[in-house]
Parts: sequence; structure tokens; C-alpha cells
Amino acid sequence: MDEFTATMLAIGMIFALMAIGVPVFAALGLAGVFGVVMVEDLDFMLNRLKAFSYTQTASYPLTVIPLFILMGNLAQQAGVGQRLFNVARKWVGHLPGGLAVASMLTSTGFACTSGSSVATAATVGAVALPEMRKAGYDPRLATGTVAAGGVLGVLIPPSVLLVFYAALTEVSAGRMLIAGIVPGALSALIFIIGIVLISLARPPSVKVERYNWKERLVSLKEAWQVIVLFVIVLGGIYFGLVTPTEAAAVGAFTAFLMLLFAVRGRRKLLTSLENSFRSSITTTVMVLMTMLGAGIFSYFLTLVQVPQYFAEYITSFEVSPMLIIGLLLLLYFPLGMFLDSFSMLVITLPVMFPAVQALGFDPIWFGILAVKMCEIGLITPPVGLNCFVIAGIDRDTPLVDIFRGAGWFVAMEIVTLLLLFFVPEIITWLPNSMMGS
Repeated sequence: MDEFTATMLAIGMIFALMAIGVPVFAALGLAGVFGVVMVEDLDFMLNRLKAFSYTQTASYPLTVIPLFILMGNLAQQAGVGQRLFNVARKWVGHLPGGLAVASMLTSTGFACTSGSSVATAATVGAVALPEMRKAGYDPRLATGTVAAGGVLGVLIPPSVLLVFYAALTEVSAGRMLIAGIVPGALSALIFIIGIVLISLARPPSVKVERYNWKERLVSLKEAWQVIVLFVIVLGGIYFGLVTPTEAAAVGAFTAFLMLLFAVRGRRKLLTSLENSFRSSITTTVMVLMTMLGAGIFSYFLTLVQVPQYFAEYITSFEVSPMLIIGLLLLLYFPLGMFLDSFSMLVITLPVMFPAVQALGFDPIWFGILAVKMCEIGLITPPVGLNCFVIAGIDRDTPLVDIFRGAGWFVAMEIVTLLLLFFVPEIITWLPNSMMGS
């Protein structure tokens, strides 16, 4: 079979399998196997599969992923989310939309300990949604805030998705993690400004207690865990004291010590550890299986030279390279409606990344923009994962209202994305200033 026909059939097979409920990683893997068999033969494919799972996953840099996931789960069990919300509420709770602002600040802080958007949304949602409901907040604003706050978990380091991008494109994981700091802070700031503006137009029905300066300053001691983890992990990477893998290991061990001091009672401690390990294993396996399935499909695309043809075709256009990058990023909008973040990256990067390199753009800059597009997919229907997580926590708010509330934050994400797109220095200046970079 000719390569073009095999490619079209393989791509069609992916969507057909997903339409009947086959998991994304399996759909990608089966389509890749089918494509390779069509252009070569079954024996060729079987020979490649013998060691494929080992060669794809037996990588030292990839050990960062389970360690960061474990660090976040241990921090969650240690009650970091509840403490952060208590601190944020005392500082900003009296402002217009103060509890929603406190929720966003809590999401920002918790994202510094967890690389998962789902874990961030679930942790903050369980703490903040009951408080906002009691204060008479619009359910759409309350749920949309927490769902959108969760997406910061995939941008603010330690982000598993940033490490995943680095592994797929073979760029520096340390530089990718450091590059997420300023865009993450900018995203949180724009979210907060948007919340205040919405709340001025639709104020909640109940006034929140105002705390004096002494109470606010004393409350800061409850945020020490996040500060310690942030300094150990990102400070160590930025100053070149440790590699990302070493930083992840030290961070996970530090979070373990925090859990030991936070939990009282042997039975409760063992339960917390079991929950942390179980959740970490589940998430890690999901990521690795996605890598395997996508790796097989990517191997097929490389075999038929789709990335090379695509790069040559893209660079042949006599238009602005920035326009080309913009069009490539727009492809993530429809993909985000049906695929998770990891699947989007593994499907698109083998084709897009050679074109980005051929056009001479900074891969770190493009990586942050791609992750931002994946963020938007987490809060857009019909497969906005964070919105479904919030629907499971707040069963009184219809899913359609949660998506409507998240829609405000999609608009804010687009504003942030445009700033990052047209002012690349927002992304690149901090990783470029790293020690030993």
C-alpha cells in the first residue's frame, strides 16, 4: 500500500476507535501498528515491538514524572490545600470576589507542589466550593474559578506536562520547568483581575469577614510547606545545584516528611500513604501508556516521513512565520475538545516540532504556548476534564453551568496566550538567565 493511503487510513482508524470507546493510547498504538504493517509487513512490525516499550520508557529523565506526581499527592494528603486557602482567605477574602480570588491563589500555590491539573482542581474545589456557596457566590463563577485554577497545575512547575514535552522534543527539562514560572504567574494574575471585574458586576450576597494585619501576617506560617517545596525544587534547578530528577526526588522526600508531621495516628498515616502511592501509580501508568501508544504511531509517521514532508511544506509558504505558528496552535482548539493534554502533545509534536525548528523558533517558547493550548482543552466542552472533576465535587451545579463559568476563563486564557505569543521574552528571559544555561 502506498504511504499516503496508509497514513489516511491510520488517522481515520484513530478516530473510529475513539468513537467506539477505545482508550486514546490503545487507539494510537493500534493505528500505528496497522500503518506500519500496511507499508512494510507484520514481521517487520513484530521485530520493532520486541523492545519498543523498554526503549520508549527506560529513560532516566522520565523518572521526574512519577516523582513529581508523588510529591503532589503527598502534599495533598498533608493538607496543603486547606492551609493555603485559609491564608489566602484572610488576605483577600474581603475584596470583590474575595473567596474566588482566594481560591485562585490557593490553586496557584498548590500548583507549586503538584504537577497535575486534576489534583489541583479536586483539592482546591473540596475546600473552596463549600465556602463560596455559603457566601452566596454565583455557582458558575465559583465552579469556573476552581476548574480554571486547576489548569495552572500543568503550567506552573513542577508540571508533569512540561517534563512530558521536554521528553518528547529532547529539550532541557530544567529550562522547560523554569520557563513555566512567569507565564504561570501571569495567567493567575489575569484570572484574578477577571474575577474581580466579574464580581463587581455580580457581587455575592454575603459579606466575608475582614481580618486585621496581625492575623494576616500570623497566617503566613501556614504557607511554609509550599515555600519550602518551591525553593528546594525550582531554586535548586534554577541555580544549577541539582538536576530536575534530583530535585524531584528531594521534593518527594520533603513532602513525605511533611506528611509525617501533619498526620496524627498510625492508621491515618498508613491510609494517607496508601492513597498517595495508589494515585501516583495510576497517574504514572496512564502517562507511560500514552507515551507507548503515541510512540508507536509516531514511529509510523516517521517511517512514512510525514514530519519531514510537513516541515518542507510549511516552510515553503511565503507568509510570516509567526502566522504559521499561530495556525499550528489553532489546531489545538478542536483537538482539546476531544483529547486529553498528553494525547494532544504526542499526536501533534512529531509533526509540528520539525516545522517549528525549521522556522527557527525557540522550542521552549513554543512548548509553553502548546501547553497553554492544552490548558484551554481542560475547561472546554465536551471533554473538559477539570469541569467533570468539579461536577463530581459540586453535584448541585449542572455541568452545563460549570462549562459556562469556565467560559469566562477561556477568554482570559486567550488574552494571556496573545501576550505570550507576541512578547516571547515573557517566557524566555528566566530560563535564559539560569545558572549554567
